[in-house]
Amino acid sequence: MAESVARIEFALHPRQSEVLRSTATEILYGGAAGGGKSHVLRVLSILWAFAFPGLQTYLFRRISDDLVKNHVEGPTGYRALLAPWVESGGVEIVEGEVRFKFNGSRIFLCHVHDPRDRYKYQGAEIHVLLMDELTHFPEEVYRFLRSRVRLTGITLPAEVAGRFPRIVCASNPGNIGHAWVKRTWIDPVEPMRQWRAPDEEGGMLRQFIPARLADNPSLMATDPTYLQRLRGLGSEALVKAMESGDWNVVEGAYFACWRTERHVVEPFEIPAHWTRFRSFDWGSAKPFSLGWWAVASEDTDAGYAVIPRGALVRYREYYGAAGPDVGLKLDATEVARRIIAKQAKGETFAYSVADPAIFKVDGGPSIAETMAKATGGALVFRPADNSRVNGWAQLRARLEGDGDGRPMIYTFSTCLDSIRTIPALMHDEHRPEDVDTDSEDHAVDDWRYSCMSRPWTRPAPRPVAREVTYTLPTLGEITKRHADKWRNRTTERI
Repeated sequence: MAESVARIEFALHPRQSEVLRSTATEILYGGAAGGGKSHVLRVLSILWAFAFPGLQTYLFRRISDDLVKNHVEGPTGYRALLAPWVESGGVEIVEGEVRFKFNGSRIFLCHVHDPRDRYKYQGAEIHVLLMDELTHFPEEVYRFLRSRVRLTGITLPAEVAGRFPRIVCASNPGNIGHAWVKRTWIDPVEPMRQWRAPDEEGGMLRQFIPARLADNPSLMATDPTYLQRLRGLGSEALVKAMESGDWNVVEGAYFACWRTERHVVEPFEIPAHWTRFRSFDWGSAKPFSLGWWAVASEDTDAGYAVIPRGALVRYREYYGAAGPDVGLKLDATEVARRIIAKQAKGETFAYSVADPAIFKVDGGPSIAETMAKATGGALVFRPADNSRVNGWAQLRARLEGDGDGRPMIYTFSTCLDSIRTIPALMHDEHRPEDVDTDSEDHAVDDWRYSCMSRPWTRPAPRPVAREVTYTLPTLGEITKRHADKWRNRTTERI
């Protein structure tokens, strides 16, 4: 049968071919829009399905409709790419699956819209995992699916030993998974370099292969106005991310006003007379976050920035995490003791605020009571104002700053988890005025409590000076009777 089917040829551009030739087993091909990322995933899945009988490939998108529109239909979808084999009966494309009937290989088309949907794949034996638009997924979904990647029930040729099972992902910057994807592939090493992930991260051989618009010349040849339309998106951040694949830009970030160069300062000695307080967001299975804050009593030259009077400075934090978005699973007594151990001896605070949930009494002492008792009264909280939308407005106003453009909230560069998580927070897709609660939002919650404990209003704009002109009458208008009147008449213009 195979001899009677027309030959299928795939043309890959040089950067796309890097993905095919790579010996890494956990690859991110990502960056700019139009880099040919989705096309590469389809080509890889087809080539490997033909080459290795019985191979099981799982291709994921978050939304099921996107699988059909982006991968099945269209001029470069599976139906078009495999048309000769479908017509001959060698390949069958059914709902959710591409079957290679002549050798038993399969490509499963899958989606995980809700993180709970990942458990549908509990028993899956995934030889090749392909994830399109990886930043659309929460980290727990990726970690779970990676745990299903294993080489069982199949024997591969010796020449590809060590290269399977494998994972290939494609993505643009931004969206809810931006922070964890950037932390996993972009930040550790320079692009193209392969490196072995630690065991707790899966232990696979990782590689980030950047994709840029210029790497897909066929798109520019067939649609020469694509770049102009891209630049017409209206958002400078989005254009930069989509055109050059800049992972330091987060389009759609909830706190788009965050600027590391403005809001992150090097540690300096906090003046003794500044008011100090604490804010706390509880967590056990999820991380907890406690921030130590100081309120600037006067404009203060920190050597590289002037901290304005009334600004909040986060000078220390304790982020209780065993891993990204995974808590230490400690009880309230142990958390309280660890918090006190991190403070300076003799340090005093005007007050401390915490998530109101820790004051709930349910058949025994509340978390707040337990923490106070465990520290002999050294850690006593009052309920924070838990208003979310108003709290975010307070935080955003402080980030944007006073009328002179100076922020009214800062963090020391040593508060790494705040700096890591806050810029990457996204809008909730169902409630845009709120932060997406599926993201790692524990540090920002305690920032919100701190801001609501000291509400701040941006000063009213200074009145614009009005120009005043004095108009003298003509000689013919002057009379003794009206001289004083004309002498004092004024006309104002704004």
